[in-house]
Amino acid sequence: MAEDKSKRDSMRMGTKGCWTNNGFVQNEDILERHLDPDSPADSSQHSAVGILDFSEPVVKDIRPYAGMPKEVLFQFSGQARYRVPREILFWLIVASVLVLIAATIAIIAISPKCLDWWQAGPMYQIYPRSFKDSDKDGNGDLKGIQEKLDYITTLNIKTVWITSFYKSPLKDFRYGVEDFREIDPIFGTMKDFESLVAATHDKGLKLIIDFIPNHTSDKHAWFQLSRNRTGKYTDYYIWHDCPHENGTTTPPNNWVSVYGNSSWHFDEVRNQCYFHQFTKEQPDLNFHNFDVQEEIKEIMQYWLTKGVDGFSFDAVKFLLEAKHLRDEAQVNKTQVPDTVTHYSELYHDFTTTQVGMHDIVRSFRQTMDKYSREPGRYRFMGMEAHGEGIDRTMMYYGLPFIQEADFPFNNYLSKLDTPSGNSVFEVITSWMENMPEGKWPNWMVGGPNNARLTSRWGKEYVNIMNMLVFTLPGTPITYYGEEIGMGNILASNLNESYDADTLFSKSPMQWDNSSNAGFSEGSHTWLPTSSDYHTVNVDVQKTQPRSTLKLYQELSSLHANELLLSRGWFCYLRNDSHSVVYTRELDGIDRVFVMVLNFGESSLLNLKEVISNIPTQVRIRLSTNYAHEGQEVDTQAIILDKGEGLILEYNTKNLLHHQTAFRDRCFVSNRACYSSVFDILYSSC
Repeated sequence: MAEDKSKRDSMRMGTKGCWTNNGFVQNEDILERHLDPDSPADSSQHSAVGILDFSEPVVKDIRPYAGMPKEVLFQFSGQARYRVPREILFWLIVASVLVLIAATIAIIAISPKCLDWWQAGPMYQIYPRSFKDSDKDGNGDLKGIQEKLDYITTLNIKTVWITSFYKSPLKDFRYGVEDFREIDPIFGTMKDFESLVAATHDKGLKLIIDFIPNHTSDKHAWFQLSRNRTGKYTDYYIWHDCPHENGTTTPPNNWVSVYGNSSWHFDEVRNQCYFHQFTKEQPDLNFHNFDVQEEIKEIMQYWLTKGVDGFSFDAVKFLLEAKHLRDEAQVNKTQVPDTVTHYSELYHDFTTTQVGMHDIVRSFRQTMDKYSREPGRYRFMGMEAHGEGIDRTMMYYGLPFIQEADFPFNNYLSKLDTPSGNSVFEVITSWMENMPEGKWPNWMVGGPNNARLTSRWGKEYVNIMNMLVFTLPGTPITYYGEEIGMGNILASNLNESYDADTLFSKSPMQWDNSSNAGFSEGSHTWLPTSSDYHTVNVDVQKTQPRSTLKLYQELSSLHANELLLSRGWFCYLRNDSHSVVYTRELDGIDRVFVMVLNFGESSLLNLKEVISNIPTQVRIRLSTNYAHEGQEVDTQAIILDKGEGLILEYNTKNLLHHQTAFRDRCFVSNRACYSSVFDILYSSC
């Protein structure tokens, strides 16, 4: 008996040793069976468990419990009621992952390219000396711009564009730069600029600046070193021997400066002539010299590191000149050669747009691309193309696989001297028909070197031109003050050494009706304010429901929130000496905007003759005449006052760009369609 008891105790200890619970409470029924030595069934079970032999299932009478050893767990996991749900769940997860991957790939494949920040909203060009004076010296400055960023955001602006602020001896509006890495003290300090960049970005805005690589000031350190033939700087500028006797210089050829007279000037220090496309105080850099190109790229990198979001490059067509120095052909071949003194009297085949110039521009693009790799930090590159024909202007877009500028600035509207539907239509279609496929247009009606629209055409055309640039495809560009209808100043004594004709559009911004129009609290301003600032100013127009400023804000808001305007097709329908008519439409949206703009005298227009399926009555979404806004108009007899513009809206599924009759009149930069079901854009239309 003692021997049997000893065996049972041994068996019980073996059983206890096997059933480890790792701190969990076991099933009480199981524990009781384990502890009952007199149970025959239990005895066999103990034996099976005690010797850890799982070759035969022994879980028939055992339910799952916490802390099961893995050997027992495996016995349960193999049962169909546990295995089948697990396998179903596994394959459902696999299938879901595959579906998500396939859907992601499909969405990426069919999605159109997103609009970048320079495409998504208007740019606002500021002449800094005239925007806001913060230190009472009569000159606008960088701190003044920063003070007015909140105002700029109310215009739904996306990009602030500041013209030249580099250290300069004030020749040609600061375009003769003395130091590309310094802020002119008149505008503040580098710390002020860094603060402006940070504040601009905090407001969700981008900042681009002017850059003039073609020439420097004759005060620049490079020029001083070059005229003394110092090291590598000897050939940083374009020097050539020229006879100089008794104060008279015989230039190497007949090349003429943009401002008239010979483009060669004798330097008594070097005893040679240097070349200048502009004033004699602005010597041209020698871009045939690789070191010069590298210097310019280093300057670009300096400002990109400071946080600027892009550049407006100016005067790039002048970067290279022909090395052979042959005379340029005269426009009037019968003119006596010695009397050729004006820029317009020569064909500038050897001093503009030379072979290799676009290679330099592409190298600028490559430099900027190095700073565009961070998401959301694309660096914009714009090109001023003043005086270029449309064909040469389009070359700045680059080639299909070799990008140059994001766009050349389109200033053709700012050069129109008289209002006319035909002339406006010609500018629009010339750009759209010549622009390379997939590129992005832009529109501007003013700038620092052009007379303001109010002075060119009259104040009755300000609203209609703002409506035009906000409803055309592309990026609208506003010169400061155009949003309130500022005009040129009429002062006769400007106390400046500049050409007076180029100063009239640079008068101080008109903020309110206080002294100096709220531009400065100083006793004087660098230019006089316009005489109409008591009524044409920001504060007054903010409170007027039908002001130019209010309409501008409504147009910019419509542009920001309507896919028809930001992504839609543009189809031009008709034009005459008075009016221009075009539509904006997008696949997937059963609405169409029709823009009817009258640049002539009062006229009557029948839209049914142009769009046969247009309803007889359509709604006026926006009008330059607030009395008409929200009303319906008879499309067979639309009466337009002088300078009146309408944005009409109607529903239709029959879009014009699908119709054969209009196909050649419709343009889109980035094709996209809208899905109202998923609220997404896709490209596989």
